[in-house]
Amino acid sequence: MSGDKAGNEHRIFRGVWWLVNLLLFVALLFTFVTAIREYSVRKYLSGFSDAVVPEAASPLEKVEAILAWMSNGPPRLEANNTLKLSAHDPTDTLNYRQLLEVCGSATNAFLNLSRSAGLETRRLLLLTPDRNTKHVVAEVHLDGRWIIVDPTYRVMLKDAIGNLLTRSDLRNPETFRQAISTIPKYLPEYNYDNFAHVRLNALPLHGFHIREQIDRFFPGWDEYLDWSLLLERRSFLFFFLSLNSLLCLLILRILMGLLADHHLRVPRFRLRYKLSRAVAAFFSAPEIK
Repeated sequence: MSGDKAGNEHRIFRGVWWLVNLLLFVALLFTFVTAIREYSVRKYLSGFSDAVVPEAASPLEKVEAILAWMSNGPPRLEANNTLKLSAHDPTDTLNYRQLLEVCGSATNAFLNLSRSAGLETRRLLLLTPDRNTKHVVAEVHLDGRWIIVDPTYRVMLKDAIGNLLTRSDLRNPETFRQAISTIPKYLPEYNYDNFAHVRLNALPLHGFHIREQIDRFFPGWDEYLDWSLLLERRSFLFFFLSLNSLLCLLILRILMGLLADHHLRVPRFRLRYKLSRAVAAFFSAPEIK
């Protein structure tokens, strides 16, 4: 009976072992493909940024150059079907007029271009009282402060005397009124009473109240972790997920190998051992009798 039980355990283990190996191979393939895609996107953005932003410009001048390009750049492409465009693909957000007029994709375009120009930037979601997104802007780290840039309106928000403003400054109603008074058609409801860098409520079932749980143990987590690149560039998100899947499966395979060797005593195919023997045999001198 114990032999039958051990045989069943071995069969189950071998099935799981080959499944893990298959998934590991698929994860390796996806990591390779997504890495190439992310590299090509970065090269594209680097060339695009070099054409828009002067290399010797100061950080403030770089922001102004990007906003000027967004306002007065060359004629943009027109998509007959905007559903085929991706708000998370820089080749779309930087080239199609329709996407450069929507706050989310316009901010994505600004963030991708500013990062390629060497600026430290991140997205900021402006929320309604029930935590739905009403507008998306960007924060740029200049002179030790996270100043607000609104790519949709192509402006950096300033007070009456021209000082650049942070989101804390804009929570003052009078300062906010001064900042938007010179921006045509700026909606007053785009205030800074509620905001976030990541809106987990967008997940199904209101994100299972994940934010409340994380806030309990790690208050301010979305302030100190930079989520922008994962959210604004799908190629990087896919690469990130593929790489983490590869690492998790690799760790699982190592643990299963230890289990097979030291507990179940299951003979298994040792690829590394076979390769080392093959290499040694190939490079060793033949015996002469």
